[in-house]
Amino acid sequence: MKVSTRGDYASRALLSLALHDSPAIPTSVRDIAERTGLPQPYLEQILLALKGAGLVRSKRGVGGGYVLARPPESITLAQIVSAVDGPIVAGEFGEPHADGACNHEGQCVLLAFWAEVGEKMRDHLSSFTLADMVSKAEGNGAKVPTVPDDLPVGVSRGMARSSAR
Repeated sequence: MKVSTRGDYASRALLSLALHDSPAIPTSVRDIAERTGLPQPYLEQILLALKGAGLVRSKRGVGGGYVLARPPESITLAQIVSAVDGPIVAGEFGEPHADGACNHEGQCVLLAFWAEVGEKMRDHLSSFTLADMVSKAEGNGAKVPTVPDDLPVGVSRGMARSSAR
């Protein structure tokens, strides 16, 4: 799995909101862009996707901006990435055939393995919350991403790098 730029930027934007969380005072897109070094026009699109997923709320007009829609403890890295990139899967391979209807050698076996890899990636990314990221950013003893023992090396190393940002 490779986390896209959108997934990385969405994670950075939500981390910035969480670090400066004040539910009564929205943060402008401009302020988030300045704090994170992200391009404002692209950030606006990402925040709209996060709003659509129910992760942020917005206020229009003077003093408007974005706030977290839920507590950081209830927002996972998997939810953030899914909000902007779609479902977390190992690939677009389809579902295994039922009742031995596989018509290509090994295809169904591999489809089942890819489905399991996707499930493990979702589970791993779901194990980290925005609160974990805030705690780590503030220098507290937060949970640090680790490479699961049961994932293929190439997949897990990519996930660990992407999760650690």
